[in-house]
Amino acid sequence: MSFLTELFGTEKPIIGLIHVRALPGDPFYKGEGMDAVIRQARADLKALQNGGVDGVLFTNEFSMPYEKTVSPVTLAAMGMVIGALKSSIKVPYGAEAIFDGDASISLCAATEAAFTRCMFTGVWAGDFGLVDRDIAKTLRLKNAYRLDDLKLFYFITSEGDACVGERTTVDIAQSLLFNCRPDAMVVGGAAAGFGPQMELLEQVGEAAGDTPVVCGTGCKLSNVEEILKRCQGAFVGSTFKKDGKFENPIDEVRVKAFMDLVHKLRGE
Repeated sequence: MSFLTELFGTEKPIIGLIHVRALPGDPFYKGEGMDAVIRQARADLKALQNGGVDGVLFTNEFSMPYEKTVSPVTLAAMGMVIGALKSSIKVPYGAEAIFDGDASISLCAATEAAFTRCMFTGVWAGDFGLVDRDIAKTLRLKNAYRLDDLKLFYFITSEGDACVGERTTVDIAQSLLFNCRPDAMVVGGAAAGFGPQMELLEQVGEAAGDTPVVCGTGCKLSNVEEILKRCQGAFVGSTFKKDGKFENPIDEVRVKAFMDLVHKLRGE
């Protein structure tokens, strides 16, 4: 049994993603104001919780294109959103500042989040240029904030980016286990809504041993059974949204249908 049961109440949790709308400073922010951003996040939180997810993760998903070093205004806005909703959160929650492990740690310290997920390690090449992470600095920051209980979910793949050095995903997983001791590892597909290959999940799972491996993208009704056979849970975003589209709000009916199947698969 891993930390997942203690944190989420199940060894195969489904963590619903709250994709926070574009924030002040983001290229596609239209000046609608933070009240509107909070209102949408509140509606998504309510739909996810009513639908029965095991946890939620707040992410700045609409801050595209993502920054290598997240802006102070983005962190402040994310903190405002989570703070405004904190009294309504009934499940374990996490926070993520996409692409920036240090910012994610700081955000968790300020919002008292229980876990975070990020691309904490490696050098990646893609649409955003070279993204070079410094895990030694990130873990020292976590220690400086005394976030001893904060659980880190490490992406070992990057959506649409290639690892510089041509290491395989399994190679990355094995070196991470030795060098960084991740609480859990996350395997995703090419982009939000696109899942990883089942064979890759199996290979990483074999390499990970007792460390949980979680699906990061593309988990849906049609493949959740196969994913949960190979993984210790999943982060779920787009499939919970109206018509399954990334840009839409969370649909409580879709969440409930998904979770009803998950409960059956978990024998609950």
